Amino acid sequence: MTEFTLRPVGRVESTLTDRAAAPRQPDEGAPDAWLVFDDRYAPALDGLTPGTDVLLLTWLDRSDRDTLTVHPRGDATRPLTGVFATRAPDRPNPIGLHTVHILAVAGTRVHVRNLEALDATPILDVKPLLTPDR
Repeated sequence: MTEFTLRPVGRVESTLTDRAAAPRQPDEGAPDAWLVFDDRYAPALDGLTPGTDVLLLTWLDRSDRDTLTVHPRGDATRPLTGVFATRAPDRPNPIGLHTVHILAVAGTRVHVRNLEALDATPILDVKPLLTPDR
């Protein structure tokens, strides 16, 4: 199989620092956060505007890449399930997928609502959230 090299384009700046205490989903108390992009990617931010939703792809750098099955949501009463059927952060390629709402754009910093990623999480990419009218 071919291996790929990914280059982070920035990092998350968040009050979340403890994985065990972080919300599992954005609607479970995830705080606002900042996406801080490397200066060389400033032109790539053109067109991001407050009030829009985007898909944020992150590298969950504190995840266990050897985990293949989990008890969903860490609940041992639930049966073991393959990670590809869950949103568990521990997985062979720990890519985080987050839908975030842009609150503000200030240079290479983007303020977003409800991001459950930990502080310093590497950012891989941002993509527009496609809706039927786009």
